[in-house]
Amino acid sequence: MGAKVLVLGSGGREHAIAWKLAQSPLVERVYCAPGNPGTAAEAGVENLAIAATDAEGLVAAAFVRGVELVVIGPEAPLVAGVGDRLRRAGLLVFGPDAAAAQLEGSKVFAKEFLQRHQIPTASYRRFAELAGAQRYIRQHTLPVVVKADGLAAGKGVVVAMSHDQALAAAEQFLAWGPIVVEEFLHGEEASFIAVLVDGQVLPLAGSQDHKRLLDGDLGPNTGGMGAYSPAPVLDAAMGERVLREVMRPAARGLLADGLPYRGFLYAGIMVTAQGPKVLEFNCRLGDPETQPLLMRLRADLFALLRAAAAGDALPPALDWDPRPALCVVLAAAGYPDAPRNGDAILGLPLADGPDVKIFHAGTAARDGAVVTAGGRVLGVTALGDDLAEAAARAYARAGALRWPGIQYRHDIGHRALQRER
Repeated sequence: MGAKVLVLGSGGREHAIAWKLAQSPLVERVYCAPGNPGTAAEAGVENLAIAATDAEGLVAAAFVRGVELVVIGPEAPLVAGVGDRLRRAGLLVFGPDAAAAQLEGSKVFAKEFLQRHQIPTASYRRFAELAGAQRYIRQHTLPVVVKADGLAAGKGVVVAMSHDQALAAAEQFLAWGPIVVEEFLHGEEASFIAVLVDGQVLPLAGSQDHKRLLDGDLGPNTGGMGAYSPAPVLDAAMGERVLREVMRPAARGLLADGLPYRGFLYAGIMVTAQGPKVLEFNCRLGDPETQPLLMRLRADLFALLRAAAAGDALPPALDWDPRPALCVVLAAAGYPDAPRNGDAILGLPLADGPDVKIFHAGTAARDGAVVTAGGRVLGVTALGDDLAEAAARAYARAGALRWPGIQYRHDIGHRALQRER
């Protein structure tokens, strides 16, 4: 009998994780709580109607089904301490506890951690009241970055091009709690994700996310409109610098601060003229970076995560498909401010062959149809012999999907494609 795994979450990241776990010869069944119509259609995967933050319901479901490993996908259950409760019940959990998840749950905590452990990042000030923030912002050079302290689903950051824009963001975010005002870093952004296990660091392949809604990196920030892997800006030399200057010091810092950590650590990196600097930490895989990363991963994800959750020694490296992968996010009408739900999605089914995969993110089943049920609806991900071929395959498939008001970027991977040309 193979292992049974429980994946918490309902987005595109969790669909990709469940899909990859189900491919392991060591796994008999993958459960998703709550999952989505995409996970429900995968062979070997079953959805459970339990919220990812319902700790007691998850404990009960895991024991009834004989779950061997719980993998926490999104940030909310990590920050809420769901992993802590599952571990207290004796379950093996991949994902940090609530104390360590403050690296993502609190921008102030993260900045103080970076400063304490001398990890390069932008200079900053913390504010809990408006008057002080206003004085500081009016004197700050532009652009200036304003961040909400707590979780904001990728929408708690404003890169302000004017003082009025920064002041408005500060007022909005201070209604939720403290804020961070920091210098704007010039350079190219990339995502560096690693598995951390009590001081051990195993890097994943590099990737790059596209945060802005519109082509040319214009429009409002979103949760991510597409991603690709590998990212040329994270070449071997820069990857080694990020390991040396960011990830290993972070792993040592967590140990020094008494924060055991067994999970993914995502460093949003700005590659500046002075070297890599940390924009943010996330305590889980990125979404949509997960989709191209797991399309490329050849190693057994279940074996890796089970060993990590148990605190075992990590392998020296992972096996990756040398071909690049690219994901295009298809978003609902009105995203990111007021996404419209309930529009029927035309052009599915799920299966598209070995080199193209549609991952569900914000979808629901209704009256026998799949409908939009979130801002980011689907992630069309493809492999190719080069990035241009991966992009062509993803966009060809994306073009066959439709619903009223569908929106997506047409230039995912543009920086890497310019380098290739």
